[in-house]
Amino acid sequence: MARSISTVDLFCGAGGLTYGFEQAGLPVTVGYDIDPACKFPYERNNKAKFILQDIENISNSDLAEHFYTSTIKILVGCAPCQPFSSYSRRYNDRQSKWKLLQDFARLIAECQPDIISMENVLQLKHHAVFDEFIAQLKKFNYCFESYEVNCLDYGIPQSRKRLVLLASKFGKINLIPATYCPAQYKTVRETIEHLEPLAAGQASKRDWLHRCSKLSKLNLRRIRASKPGGTWRDWPEDLIAKCHLKKSGKTYPAVYGRMDWDQPSPTITTQCFGFGNGRFGHPEQDRAISLREAALLQTFPGDYEFVEPNQSIAIDLVGRLIGNAVPVKLGMAIAQSILAHIQQAN
Repeated sequence: MARSISTVDLFCGAGGLTYGFEQAGLPVTVGYDIDPACKFPYERNNKAKFILQDIENISNSDLAEHFYTSTIKILVGCAPCQPFSSYSRRYNDRQSKWKLLQDFARLIAECQPDIISMENVLQLKHHAVFDEFIAQLKKFNYCFESYEVNCLDYGIPQSRKRLVLLASKFGKINLIPATYCPAQYKTVRETIEHLEPLAAGQASKRDWLHRCSKLSKLNLRRIRASKPGGTWRDWPEDLIAKCHLKKSGKTYPAVYGRMDWDQPSPTITTQCFGFGNGRFGHPEQDRAISLREAALLQTFPGDYEFVEPNQSIAIDLVGRLIGNAVPVKLGMAIAQSILAHIQQAN
C-alpha cells in the first residue's frame, strides 16, 4: 500500500503533521513552507523532502511531480488564516487575509487529489471563506466531513480544540473515534515531570532544547506568588500590572499563570516560552516552560531536533516552530482515519 500512496503537506512547518503521518504508516513525499527555519527540523526528523516555496507560486505541475507514480494522491495542510493565527506571521503582509486558504482551494481544483485533509482554527467555520472552500469540494464531487476536535480525545495533553476537515473522492470519510476518554486524558505531570529542574534562563547540558527564558526581578516575584492553575488575581496588589487593575483588564486572567501538574496544559502557542504570554509558568519551578517541555506538550518525541547540533538557539524562533506545529498525535489520528478509509474503499 505504501508504494501506491503519495502525500504532499502544504504549510508543513517543522513537521508535526508529517511526523504524525509517518508514525501512523502513511508516507509523505514532500512538505512545502515559506519559512527557511523549517527546513532542518522537517528533513532531520522525517523522510520527506522540504521545499521552500510560497503556496501562491505552487502550481499543478509542481504537485504532479510528487504525485506522478502514485495511484492515490493525498493533499494535506493547515492553511494559516490571517485574522486568527500567529502562525501566519511568517507569510507576506501583502497577502489578503484569506489568500492562503484560497490558494489551497486553487491547488485542489488544479490537481484533483483523491483525499484532502485541512486542520485549522474552529472560528474558520463562521466565515464565508470556509463556505467557499466547501463549495469547491462540492463542485469536484468530494464527499467531506468537518469535525470540531478536542485534542485531549487523542492523547494530546492540551486544552486545545481544532477544526479538522476530511474529504475524499472514494466516498464518505470519517475521523477515527476518540482514543482517550476523560479519565485517561494526559496531564502536564505525565508529559514533562521527568525532565531535570531548571532555573529561569538556564539550559540543560544533556538536552540543548531543554532551556527556558530569563525572568526579570519583577516577574520572578510574580511567579513565586503564582499558584498552579491560578492567575494574577492571586497576587498581592503591588505585583499586578497596571493594565490589569483597570476595568478593561480584569477580564483577561489567562496570562501570568502556572500550569497545574494534574491537568492538561493550555494551548501551546508561538509565545509559549514567555511567562507573561499565557498560562505558561512551570507548575512548581520558578520559570516558564522550556522549549523541550513545549515540544513534548505538542506530542513531539523527546529527541525531535529543531536546530542543527552546536548551533545557537533563538528561543523565540524555536518557540514559533513548536507553537505553529500541528500536534503530532493529531496528525497520527488524521493519518489513521485516512488509512482506514483507503482500506475500506479499496
